[in-house]
This record gives sequence, C-alpha cells and structure tokens, in this order.
Amino acid sequence: MSLDERPAVVMVVEDEALIRMDAVYVLEAEGHTVLEAESADAALEILHHQSDVDLIVTDVRMPGSMDGLGLARIVTERWPNVRIVVTSGFVSPSAFELPEKAKFFPKPYRLEQLVKSVNDLLAA
Repeated sequence: MSLDERPAVVMVVEDEALIRMDAVYVLEAEGHTVLEAESADAALEILHHQSDVDLIVTDVRMPGSMDGLGLARIVTERWPNVRIVVTSGFVSPSAFELPEKAKFFPKPYRLEQLVKSVNDLLAA
C-alpha cells in the first residue's frame, strides 16, 4: 500500500508531555496515524518493531542515551525513507548539521507550523 492509499504514520518524539500531546492531537486531526515516544531510545525501539513510519518529529534535547540529533542521524542511516522534522528551543541550526532530508524549526512553534512542515515533507 502506498502512502497515497493510507494515512501517513508520524512519530512524535518529545519528552515534554504537554507539547507531545498537543502535537499528537493536531497531527491525528490532520488524518495521520501518530505514534509517541518520550525519548530517542524509545523511538528507536518503536522503529525496530514498526516498519511503516513515514516521518519523525523530534525535539533536540531529551533524556536518555542520545538526543534528537543523534536520533535523526541514526534514522537517516538505517531508515533513509523516513522524513525528519527537528525542533528545539535551546539550539539553532547553525549549532549543528541536519541530515539532508530534515527540516528544522525553533520552539516555541505554532501547531499550524508543525502541521504544514509535516505535510510538506510527506508530500515531497
């Protein structure tokens, strides 16, 4: 089944529960199937068991063995078809190098901005 025939599967990787809940809510309202992870480690565990993830939205700073940038690098290497949105309220894109297909935007962000970024990357 192609992405055009099924809802996109989006994973939100965010340690702040309220931010994660808001993101999940708006992305589900947009028609996407949404998975949640509170850390990069939890996200990788999900990815190892679920092969249909189309896009990941990840914060940079999170607890665990790696941050969101580490997650973005691993996802780019192991699952090259998964698109990535990176967000942060603490670092800017000039402080690091994003994977080629990733998009960055700063926190705080408007939920409409998140939805547009996700939909734009899924359409690309």
